[in-house]
Amino acid sequence: MSELIQAILDSEEKSDLRSFASELRQQEQKYLLRNDILNVFSEYCSKSQKPETFYASSHLGKLIYYTQEIIQEDSNLCFIIRPKIASQEVYRLTADLSFEPMTVQELLDLRDRLVNKFHPHEGDLLELDFGPFYDYTPTIRDPKNIGKGVQFLNRYLSSKIFQDSKQLLDSLLNFLRLHQYNGIQLLVNDRIKSQEQLSEQVKKAIAFVGGRPSDEPYEEFRFQLQSMGFEPGWGNTAQRVQDTLNVLDELIDSPDPQTLEVFISRVPMIFRIVLVSAHGWFGQEGVLGRPDTGGQVVYVLDQAKNLEKQLQEDVLLAGLEGLNVQPKVIILTRLIPNSDGTLCNQRLEKVHGTENAWILRVPLRDFNPNMTQNWISRFEFWPYLETYALDSERELLAEFQGRPDLIVGNYTDGNLVAFLLARCMKVTQCNVAHALEKSKYLFSNLYWQDLEDKYHFSLQFTADLIAMNAANFVISSTYQEIVGTPDSVGQYESYKCFTMPELYHVTNGIELFSPKFNVVPPGVNENAYFPYTRTQDRVESDRDRISEILFTLEDPSQIFGKLDDPNKRPIFSMARLDRIKNLTGLAECFGQSKELQEHCNLILVAGKLRVEESGDNEERDEIVKLYHIIDEYNLHGKIRWLGVRLSKTDSGEIYRVIADHKGIFVQPALFEAFGLTILEAMISGLPTFATQFGGPLEIIQDKVNGFYINPTHLEETATKILEFVSKCEQNPAYWDTISQKAIDRVYSTYTWKIHTTKLLSLARIYGFWNFTSKENREDLLRYIEALFYLIYKPRAQQLLEQHKYR
Repeated sequence: MSELIQAILDSEEKSDLRSFASELRQQEQKYLLRNDILNVFSEYCSKSQKPETFYASSHLGKLIYYTQEIIQEDSNLCFIIRPKIASQEVYRLTADLSFEPMTVQELLDLRDRLVNKFHPHEGDLLELDFGPFYDYTPTIRDPKNIGKGVQFLNRYLSSKIFQDSKQLLDSLLNFLRLHQYNGIQLLVNDRIKSQEQLSEQVKKAIAFVGGRPSDEPYEEFRFQLQSMGFEPGWGNTAQRVQDTLNVLDELIDSPDPQTLEVFISRVPMIFRIVLVSAHGWFGQEGVLGRPDTGGQVVYVLDQAKNLEKQLQEDVLLAGLEGLNVQPKVIILTRLIPNSDGTLCNQRLEKVHGTENAWILRVPLRDFNPNMTQNWISRFEFWPYLETYALDSERELLAEFQGRPDLIVGNYTDGNLVAFLLARCMKVTQCNVAHALEKSKYLFSNLYWQDLEDKYHFSLQFTADLIAMNAANFVISSTYQEIVGTPDSVGQYESYKCFTMPELYHVTNGIELFSPKFNVVPPGVNENAYFPYTRTQDRVESDRDRISEILFTLEDPSQIFGKLDDPNKRPIFSMARLDRIKNLTGLAECFGQSKELQEHCNLILVAGKLRVEESGDNEERDEIVKLYHIIDEYNLHGKIRWLGVRLSKTDSGEIYRVIADHKGIFVQPALFEAFGLTILEAMISGLPTFATQFGGPLEIIQDKVNGFYINPTHLEETATKILEFVSKCEQNPAYWDTISQKAIDRVYSTYTWKIHTTKLLSLARIYGFWNFTSKENREDLLRYIEALFYLIYKPRAQQLLEQHKYR
């Protein structure tokens, strides 16, 4: 980037730089983000009558394109430049047009000064730097391979076996010896004493099973294999055992990444899984649409069902049926005594359609009953997590009759609980962020003190740093969730370097090139969500009932609005009522476009209808705002707002009924980490318009199987929807084309079978990696514990004190 800067200074563009810098200094805002910068530069080019090519092709234009932020301080301008994904350079532009590199520490001090929170005379601020703890681990070099951690790790491990075969193969033998189920030894017994003997016995066993009928059940020759040193777990038939042993033989003789992955993926080492989803109303019925209760609940329930199914398949293929191996999946969540008609006060609930998957609800310890007996906002949950984890450990050990093999955290609170449990139980930890709030709330770290009473971001962001660094592996739904796009910063990337003024500076919060990151998108529940054209799988009475609820039923207790013309094409959206989901933004977009109102009705399924029925601050604000928009734009007769809670079956049918009416689905979130509702709408056959901020960029291929919208540009969004509607009115087949392509996209890429197979493969590979390198993690974990006990816990206790009086 320094070469580009020098090229500007050495050319005629230096005067343009001077003029543009002058424009920047005249801006009211002292802190400009990328869109602001591009707008100011566009105005400058227009005002200066620059040729069209100057904006994008000039040296200055390229510099501006790569600039993410500009901060003005006195006559200096600080340029924060992102020359490529996961990379940052910082320069100070002085009044005399010299560019000076700035250190990360100087940048963080500048940000503190911007909000008048810089006090060097009082001493230094705590500086958090996780970088040194990643020095001992392999790191990815090419940004395009970020999110493909397991492939990189396989290459690294296989090359280590090749370079130092004795040490790694000894580790592999010890790893194989580890595995038991309820005290029964699996894979290798003590007849095999060394890796040399392992190699010899593998060849003997291959010759032995090779002479038997390929479909002969394992139990028929189990004892002969045991005498050679091999216990159950290699396969259920002679052919499967031979295949697995061949893979191991190949790995020992000539290691390569694919062979390592195939072999470790076959090792029967995961039978008991915990999925931690701590906050909100977690249940199977009557919870969706409540505060803090949406896509994550759907995700975790579907994941639990499909993990159990995959574990059962794996047990069968490994030949463990004779040992009565019963995989078990437990969803760990919170028990809410005042459960408001749900089953959230029930300790143990079986997951529908499973044999051994359960929801285990653990109560919070008694404190102020107004808090601990009722639902608690995810922003207020922090003081209870440590004791909750302690109590949960006891409950899990009782339910499993032993330790779990894998703990998967969900969202910040669940990830922190997963860390505490995994640390105590010495179990592999996986994190799923779902959404990192830091990316959703602009400048939330810089102004954390102003937001603390409502959001407690000091606790949340500290918990994020703890959990993401402690995790053995992290799965994200999309690549951009980790490191964004060429012109936007990723959610995890935003934790690389930031300030929490007067609390701490983060100079290196996460190693983005660590192989712990893996992209594993979720699937969609194909029993509940399927194409509207599959009429044989639909129930006619359900379709009629849902159609009446959507378009004509008059029930003021749960439905607001009566449509003047129910036959207009429906624009449909379904989400929680909160600021980020931005349903009020969609209503305003609809309200501002008379033309859109002429062609369509707007139907929203969202939250509660009345302020007094909601216990969530953001939801109450959005309820008030939505009524105001309806009145301001006189949308009476053109909008239906359904404050209903839907079963999963009804939720699936509602998309299909909208599709019957050739409607469209709009997801207008200001930011969406992934977007399960987008998958649900697309698989149902609904043409989908989704936010361009976040995961939808990777789900939808614009104008092929859906459409991107910028939810902050209301007029542009209305125009895009109107163009589609007009095309469909001129050529009805166009709706059918987009509908079918949306269906095809989901079936080809987003299934739970793909997800669970990959997740379990990752868990095994990272379990092996954790075993071979565990001595190197202890220093990192001690550092993380210091952060927990010295920063997180005292602040959590302060919040707990406040809860005494709620």
